[in-house]
Amino acid sequence: MVLLFLFFFKYVTVDGHSMEDTLVNGQKLIITGVGGYENGDILVICEPGTNKPLVKRLIACGGQTVNIDFETWTVYVDGVALDEPYIKREINANMKRDQFTGPITVPEGYVFVMGDNRNRSSDSRHFGCIDERAILGKVLLRVTPFAEFGPVD
Repeated sequence: MVLLFLFFFKYVTVDGHSMEDTLVNGQKLIITGVGGYENGDILVICEPGTNKPLVKRLIACGGQTVNIDFETWTVYVDGVALDEPYIKREINANMKRDQFTGPITVPEGYVFVMGDNRNRSSDSRHFGCIDERAILGKVLLRVTPFAEFGPVD
């Protein structure tokens, strides 16, 4: 039973502040690499160039087009504004806009990810689209702190 758990699930620790307030530094998560994923899911990916695990939200999949309105900081996928209730912090108006020169159509086999804390996230706006093979898994549960144990939205 333990071997099955270890085969289908992994245990990771949030490292950094890019997913605040959804997830915070040091929280423990259970992820799975089994099954698919869809826009809005929280994924653990390998950071390009370092293979360090990063926790990010899936914004768009291959074939979809992403654009950002820098006046309102609204993210659009295929021309539709995302409803992002998980964005709790005001986005810094001085954030560099030249890091994302969209709109961008995500290549097939790739995904576009962003952190929920847009002010402190290094994500697809900076390092580009992520090869699907770099996805370690989808977040299923927050394990710690125990008072917040359960699914993550």
